[in-house]
Amino acid sequence: MDEKTMVNDILNDVKAGLVTYQGVISEAENMQLRQTIQQIRNNNESFQYELFKVAQTKGYYQTAQTATEKEIQEVKKELQ
Repeated sequence: MDEKTMVNDILNDVKAGLVTYQGVISEAENMQLRQTIQQIRNNNESFQYELFKVAQTKGYYQTAQTATEKEIQEVKKELQ
């Protein structure tokens, strides 16, 4: 397996984990557990962003084209 594939696999796994953490946080009644999971989620978000930056620098990950102001306004209008 090449480096690009490994990096993208890790990014996908971390992003999926973030969704799971959010679900656990929203359902946790115990405040200490909730705070612990939030800290784990925050650490994973930081890791994901750092790995994303590495992948982007190496050309492994292309971001979507930046939306124009007109497109942003159209979406806002649709959501109101």
